[in-house]
Amino acid sequence: MNPLKCIIVDDEPLAVRLIQSFVERTPSLELLSAHTDPVEALEAIQSGEANLVFLDIQMPDIDGMELARSVPATTRIIFTTAFKEYAFESYEVSALDFLLKPIRYVKFLAAVEKAKQWFERTTSTEDATTSQETNATPPATTIYIKVDGELRQVAFDSILYVAGMKDYVMFYLKNERKPLITHLTMKAVEEMLPTTKFLRVHRSYIVALDSIRKVDRNDCVYIGDEIIHVTSGYADAFHQYLKQLTP
Repeated sequence: MNPLKCIIVDDEPLAVRLIQSFVERTPSLELLSAHTDPVEALEAIQSGEANLVFLDIQMPDIDGMELARSVPATTRIIFTTAFKEYAFESYEVSALDFLLKPIRYVKFLAAVEKAKQWFERTTSTEDATTSQETNATPPATTIYIKVDGELRQVAFDSILYVAGMKDYVMFYLKNERKPLITHLTMKAVEEMLPTTKFLRVHRSYIVALDSIRKVDRNDCVYIGDEIIHVTSGYADAFHQYLKQLTP
C-alpha cells in the first residue's frame, strides 16, 4: 500500500513540529502540508488530495470540529487535542482516533495503524465490488425450448409473441411461418422471459414489447399478423408500460 498522504493542522507551532517529526519517522506516511492557520488549511483539505488529517480542536476562527465537517468523505481525521472532553464529540464527525496531548510516538503509531487498516479495508471492498461487476454473468439473451424431442435455442429478439393452448404454448418468431410448439404452461413461459422485453396482456398471450406496431383505442395490440386484445386483468400493467413511453 502506498504511504498515506497527510495534512497537519494546529494553531500551536510546537505541536505542528512534533507531529511533523512523527510523520517523518513513519514510512507509511507522506506529509503534504502543515498549517497553523485553520482558514489556510481549509483549502488544502477540501482539495481531497489528503488521506489523513491530524487536526487540533481548539483553534481561532475555525475550530477543529467545524473544520472536520468540511473534510471530504475520502479523507479521515485523527484529532490531536489537550482536552479529553472532546473525545465523544469527535466520533460524531467520523474521526478515526483521538490523541490526547502530550502525544507519545507509540500512541501516534497506533492511530496511524488504525488509519492504514481502515484504508486497506476500503480498498479491498472497492476492488471486490469492481471484480464482481467485471466478472458478473451477462444477462441471458436466449432460451432453450423443447420442440419435437429436440432443444431449440431461441433468441429473445426473434420472438414476436407467445400464445397458450391448454398445456402447450406456441412461440411465434420473426421470419418464420410456423410457430414452435412446446409442452409448457403460460406461467412457466412468463417466468422464463425477461420482464423488460415481454409483457403478458391476456390469459393466453405474452407479447414482445419491441414488436408492437400499434395499439388502438380498444386496447388491441397489433403485432406480426395478429391482433391481440388486452384483457382487464392485464390492462393496468400494460397501460403503465404505455404511460412510460408517452410524452
